Amino acid sequence: METGNLIIDAQAAFSRQRRRGRRERMRRRLLRRPGQSHGLASLDAALGASPPAVRGVAALEAIALESIVGTAEPVKAGAFDRRFRPPTTSRCRWERLWIAGRRGAPVPPISVYRLGGEHFVSDGHHRVSVAHALGMAAIDAEVIELAPAAT
Repeated sequence: METGNLIIDAQAAFSRQRRRGRRERMRRRLLRRPGQSHGLASLDAALGASPPAVRGVAALEAIALESIVGTAEPVKAGAFDRRFRPPTTSRCRWERLWIAGRRGAPVPPISVYRLGGEHFVSDGHHRVSVAHALGMAAIDAEVIELAPAAT
């Protein structure tokens, strides 16, 4: 339920995302799935021990939000959950981006690495989080294509 006041609506949207994250963590505990990580997948883990080969330079394209499965930044892997719900410390930044999104203001594209059909964010975690909260299906991204290193 929106009030028409973008600041109040942004605060409510942030609180809603935080509640959803807490409910998801509680659900996993109750279902006794503690080993199942709630954080983002790491690009390093997906690549394994060998460094990847870069197949292409950055290209700007719209990518499906559902294809974004993780992060290239290890610190962000624990801060955001799999649905990119934001950490408490991100409130002000997240709310500003949410307001910009609701106003239709242009936001810079995110930066991602593509490995197979999956994407890992290197810049733009908060923009992905807000896009999920706003119900967007796709987001503009600078995509760098990676290929697993040949063995």
